[in-house]
Amino acid sequence: MPDEFLDSHLRYYGISPWEVEVVYGYLNSRFNVTQEEIEQDDENFVSMFEINIPLAFSEEFFNWFDFRRWEKVKALFKEMKRRRGSGNALKIIINFAGKPDIQFILDANDREWYNNAVEKIDFVIELLPYHLDPEKLPQNVNKISYSFDEAAKRWRLNQAIVKDKKFVFQNNGWKMVT
Repeated sequence: MPDEFLDSHLRYYGISPWEVEVVYGYLNSRFNVTQEEIEQDDENFVSMFEINIPLAFSEEFFNWFDFRRWEKVKALFKEMKRRRGSGNALKIIINFAGKPDIQFILDANDREWYNNAVEKIDFVIELLPYHLDPEKLPQNVNKISYSFDEAAKRWRLNQAIVKDKKFVFQNNGWKMVT
């Protein structure tokens, strides 16, 4: 992991100054953090918080970032949802840099499913070798995103981006949509 501080960026709307400060504090001990309050850009959500982490989603990241610190971040995400209640009140996007970039979108309506999704982010690491198998992905993928499937109670591959083309994962395969 890097010896020097890398840049992390926070984008948000509808988030309290206290919540921003707490996340900033957790990240600032490992990254140079910039923050940007934006106008609401998704009418389906009252609040949105996006974190860009300039490292790959991996076991090494969690060891370097510190498991206890990561648990505190997850606890804050759950508290943010609790404070807003059920429904489309909060959307959290976590972007990890890498080859490919990996994105998690936390947007469950129900608080219990939301909390379950937060707790299970770490477990996706075990599935990465299978999910990132070049035989199973579209060629030259830049970014993949995960969404939480409440029916299956787990994170599922959702989208893959290849330059300007978007693919969605359906019926155990990738289908190009743009």
